[in-house]
Amino acid sequence: MEIRDALPSEHAELGELCLRAYRANGSVSDRYAAGLRDVAGRARTTRILAAADGDALLGCVTLIIGESPLRELAGPDEGEFRMLAVDPPAQGRGVGEALVRACVDEVRRAGRARLVISSATDMTAAHRLYERLGFARAPERDWQPVPEVQLRAYELAL
Repeated sequence: MEIRDALPSEHAELGELCLRAYRANGSVSDRYAAGLRDVAGRARTTRILAAADGDALLGCVTLIIGESPLRELAGPDEGEFRMLAVDPPAQGRGVGEALVRACVDEVRRAGRARLVISSATDMTAAHRLYERLGFARAPERDWQPVPEVQLRAYELAL
């Protein structure tokens, strides 16, 4: 498995992969589904890292270092990742962990002090992964993007 920057030619496929991964975990609003699919739009102001095994795309993550309209939690000395997605057939193979580790490496290389993430309360497998990788809960940073969605914050000091 290789973790690398996503190619523009892969954006549409990665968008569908994101949507499959999130729908496998529960319902997704039409508005959020459109955002998950819009990898090309995210790539204009962030980095999209892809996990690939040969020609097969296994997962992706949106990495934010610096200014971006997609930044939700990160302060000036922090990096953030969002929309971590692993295609359901590839889950359980370490793809999510490899993508998160790549984010940690990139944020550390950029000289940031911390990496942050917010995650829906029902994404318990992701929470276990973050905690296993050393992320700590930051409940003071929990927030709600819309009234029906509660997000839990995690942070990793670098």
